[in-house]
Amino acid sequence: MSPSRDSSQTAAPAAGDTTRERILTAAMEEFARHGIAGARVDRIAKLAKTSKERVYAYFRSKDALHAAVAAQEYVVIAEATKLDPSDLPGYAGRLFDYFVARPDHHRLITWGRLELPGTTAAADDPAQAVIARKIDQLRQAQQAGQLDSAWDPADVLALVNQIAMTWAAQPELSEAAAAHAADPTTTARRAAVVTAVERLFPRAR
Repeated sequence: MSPSRDSSQTAAPAAGDTTRERILTAAMEEFARHGIAGARVDRIAKLAKTSKERVYAYFRSKDALHAAVAAQEYVVIAEATKLDPSDLPGYAGRLFDYFVARPDHHRLITWGRLELPGTTAAADDPAQAVIARKIDQLRQAQQAGQLDSAWDPADVLALVNQIAMTWAAQPELSEAAAAHAADPTTTARRAAVVTAVERLFPRAR
């Protein structure tokens, strides 16, 4: 999900400004629940305990507010899950854990992909910066002999991310697994994710 189109139209935050943080927190919840088109700034303002006018004083448009929320989320995910190119199964497990604990964050990402297809990312798009940094880490791991160099590092990242988010992206299968899997626990689903990545990209010895 790339931040939306008006990212340059966001007011600079003042140091220690909790109103802005409350707006971002409320917007995260609103966008995750309703998407970009369905989100309402008046509901965001109410949840943030501020006025609609105050929201627009910080973020010149709903798109600008979504861009700020999306940018913040990518940084949070990257910090919380920490890619270790020598241990991709561990990274997949951390991604799995993150979205199990925060399904609303996965919904936010999904809405952005659905509603902003083909949107050209800004030069300073934090999502693209995070992706580029991870690809570079993987390439360095290949050069160091820690990762099979037959793979394109972009493919490695895409495949690991997709496997890690398999269950978050398919909640109907999670419900089916809870009812019908031999082991219905979340622990078993996590183990399957980690094992799948381990077989594709074994930990460096």
